[in-house]
Amino acid sequence: MPICEAFAQIEHQPNIYDVVHVKYFDEEPFKLDIVISFPDHGFHLRFDPWSQRLRLIEIYDIKRLQMCYATSLIGGPSTLATFVAVYALFGPTFPGSYDKDRGVYSLFYPGLSFAFPIPSQYKDCCHDGEAELPLEFPDGTTPVTCRVSIYDSSTDKKVGVGSSMDKATAPPLPPGSFYMEEVHVELGKELYFQVGGQHIPFGASPQDVWTELGRPCGIHQKQVDQMVIHSASDPRPRTTLCGDYFYNYFTRGLDILFDGQTHKIKKFVLHTNYPGHADFNSYIKCNFVIHSSDVEGSFTEVNYLKNKITPSSKWERVKEFLGDSGRAAIQTQGSKNNPFGSSFVYGYQNIAFEVG
Repeated sequence: MPICEAFAQIEHQPNIYDVVHVKYFDEEPFKLDIVISFPDHGFHLRFDPWSQRLRLIEIYDIKRLQMCYATSLIGGPSTLATFVAVYALFGPTFPGSYDKDRGVYSLFYPGLSFAFPIPSQYKDCCHDGEAELPLEFPDGTTPVTCRVSIYDSSTDKKVGVGSSMDKATAPPLPPGSFYMEEVHVELGKELYFQVGGQHIPFGASPQDVWTELGRPCGIHQKQVDQMVIHSASDPRPRTTLCGDYFYNYFTRGLDILFDGQTHKIKKFVLHTNYPGHADFNSYIKCNFVIHSSDVEGSFTEVNYLKNKITPSSKWERVKEFLGDSGRAAIQTQGSKNNPFGSSFVYGYQNIAFEVG
């Protein structure tokens, strides 16, 4: 599930999901997951920070959330998820693993794991990291689940049953899926969509775009260009609206700007769906690829593979390809609408980057 679909379900059921926390690592956004947490229900969803697809569901408060497997219930306020109950419900499995530093024993099934805290006085029950199953302590008690992790079972095939949850990945996309397809950018010329094979050049008409990409998700007239004052070629005063208009393709992370007089494409806007941006969750992430040879004029196969700019490129890396653009313009949505502060716009020939 892409993160936008999760947000859509949350918005459609506000009475159920009335308290929702979104967490991400602002300093290195691709290092840690984007997490949607539901404190009232005791679980959270972990999304891969690059693809923004769900890779792991973690239930950290078993008493708050009751689960169902086949016709049996487990967890919740009335049904303790003990080791014996889990083993009886899901059946035999391979011995789990014991983390002596955390004092936690993990039991694994395909696409599913249960974590059990082991009191220090019973740590000897887990000999050499394993234990006899089902796990019971000498006093006749059995540990109660403290965390349940749910993930795609193909992860088990790739890294083995019992691997760290950090290795859990989202399942492969179905063949022909347009989600996160590579959109190759040829500066000053066109966009090329790798999966669908569409070419959208500058100067194309609205009819051309409809033919290639289908009906836009939205159409809106462009507000007056706030940067026009910096243009010596057209210093005339502008009204609130100008004749130019956008086609919005939210599901492709793309806006297309048409000239209001000629009705030809004059600009593309590619969105990265960065979690700290004011437009976060308005667009699906556009997986664009800009090769440095487009800018530098030199091309080799090595450059084609390595020297490219993508949504995950850091600004320092971009400047290595393109050089220093000079001072940046400050972009802000206003303190009331954007609690994350301003961004910076750096301009080059045929392209501009908004950097957080």
